[in-house]
Amino acid sequence: MSTRTLVRIAAVPALAIALIGTAMHADAKAATPPVTAPTTAGLASQLASGWKPRPAQYPGTVSRKDLKIPMDDGTVLRGDLTLPADANGTAVAKRFPVIVTITAYNKSGQGQTGLAGGDPSYLVRRGYAQLTVDARGTGSSAGTWCAFCTREDKDAGEVMTWAHRQPWSNGRTAMTGPSYMGIDQIFAAADKPAGLKAIFPQVPAADVYRDVVASGGQLDVGFIPLWLGLVTATGVIPPAYAASDPTSALGVLADRLTTGGTFTVPLLLDAIAGQDPAYDGPFYRQRSPINVVSKVTVPTFLVGGEYDLFQRGTPLLFENLQKRGVPVKMIIGPWTHLQGSSGADIGQAGYGTLPQLQLRWFDHYVKGMPDPALDTDIKPITYYEIGSGRWRHTRHWVGRDRTAVSYRLSGSSTTGSTDGRLTRGSLTPGRSDVYPIPVSGLCTRSTDQWTAGAPSEIPVANPCFSDNQWNDKTGVVFQTAPVKKALRFQGPINAHLYVSSDSGDGMLSVALEEVAPDGTVNRLTGGWQVISLRQLDRARSRYLDGQLIQPYHPFTKASQHPLASGQVAPVDVEVFPTGASIKPGHQLRLAVQAYDVPHLLPPLPSVPGTLTVMTIHDSARYPSRVTLPVVR
Repeated sequence: MSTRTLVRIAAVPALAIALIGTAMHADAKAATPPVTAPTTAGLASQLASGWKPRPAQYPGTVSRKDLKIPMDDGTVLRGDLTLPADANGTAVAKRFPVIVTITAYNKSGQGQTGLAGGDPSYLVRRGYAQLTVDARGTGSSAGTWCAFCTREDKDAGEVMTWAHRQPWSNGRTAMTGPSYMGIDQIFAAADKPAGLKAIFPQVPAADVYRDVVASGGQLDVGFIPLWLGLVTATGVIPPAYAASDPTSALGVLADRLTTGGTFTVPLLLDAIAGQDPAYDGPFYRQRSPINVVSKVTVPTFLVGGEYDLFQRGTPLLFENLQKRGVPVKMIIGPWTHLQGSSGADIGQAGYGTLPQLQLRWFDHYVKGMPDPALDTDIKPITYYEIGSGRWRHTRHWVGRDRTAVSYRLSGSSTTGSTDGRLTRGSLTPGRSDVYPIPVSGLCTRSTDQWTAGAPSEIPVANPCFSDNQWNDKTGVVFQTAPVKKALRFQGPINAHLYVSSDSGDGMLSVALEEVAPDGTVNRLTGGWQVISLRQLDRARSRYLDGQLIQPYHPFTKASQHPLASGQVAPVDVEVFPTGASIKPGHQLRLAVQAYDVPHLLPPLPSVPGTLTVMTIHDSARYPSRVTLPVVR
């Protein structure tokens, strides 16, 4: 059974529940908005310079399997090397720049996971070597997996140094790969290994706790168990060298079984039990690229997705690099994690396919080939604008072309019936009760996003991924009047809600949406916040025009404070960043529920506090609002 099949099977329970929505809506729509990709033939006409990818230099490739890569502690990692070959299939006797990918998904089968990125032979046939390495404790490499622990991060730098020194290397190296492989690039580059000239991370994380592990303070039970299971499952595939070196192969299998008992299972159980892994702290800080990206100085090309697991994090890496003057580009498309990882649709942005973009980036920064039009052809940030369907360009993640605009909540909303208002005008005081309905989230794009996009890989149109109106009936909603001109916004968003709670706790699950005249509701993005973890770190929060647009919460056990009986307090909900346009005649909606299943669930000790009624207050005394970075 292929590992990609395992991914799909793991997502079936969530998918099956979401498919219930097919009975609600006859004319199912595609999960991802349709966009038109440029053809390769039309690439030159799309670029101001007319740049075209150079043709292949070599007719073929040849591979060498399971090369031994020793680490300084004696552990041996294994890597597969692919070199340019002549017409007879013989490796070309030259030294080449080396493209390195470090994976946790088993180099022998990672292409079946949907997490492999582009085809490496494209670059190899144009004069590069490709080295794909199994991370410590995964695939065919020895050791115990620890998911970006200090030892694994050190390994990344040592792998690059090893590749830099090999007889088939000309000493210049670069890195590619999505997801885990993208994160590894940041850690490797931060180690500043000799010879590393450029990296190309697709859909990498920045702050793993806030990005994916526990968004808003509840545990991600949609993706994290799926991911840990994927690494474990691919790790027990017998290595290619098992027949010739059975002793080493048995040692690798023993390492995998040890990992399950000493790392993955205890980690999950401790988090569910509300122990240290349920809160932010040293464990997650060590594994967060945002804490080392300031050491990265090599040119970096980032790819992100608006429905990606790391929708929040990838832009933070871009910002850090740009502010320090590191050459950096970022493309953000309407992609889930699997879609952003494959890179299959990156040509929609108008710059060429993923291999063509990598070739251009590496030819210039690794081989040193002149490319004076690179920066004029490819803008610093290119993003897909949801709603208009247009690809937009901007220079900064939160730039001077943005202004903070707040819409106040007004009036009362009743679950499943009465809507409240979002307004910039006069207010009507209101109270809206949010009930604990544990199916909230099932029929929504959130289900697809937080299972990495695995459900949308199934070729069945699912209206739950394109119409959020059924899920909205499990909570309260506030919406504007139909807008008279397009409302464009791009970047992070904050929902500042005054809340009381019968138990003193609960979770606010917020969705920002566009409502069409026919009642179809397009979920643009979401945010989550546990009430008791509402403490705000103002120094690390982001403001625009003096208004909060990206709150930062410590999410530590010490910062946890339930509300007192009868207390009404402001709770800032970080709504994950997006780029969107509300079309004329459409409405902006803020929807609030108490759950987002199967994405998030509370640790067991916190469950009683979530079985409660929360009340959202809006009035002159309690100015609940949502603040957007509106494009001028």
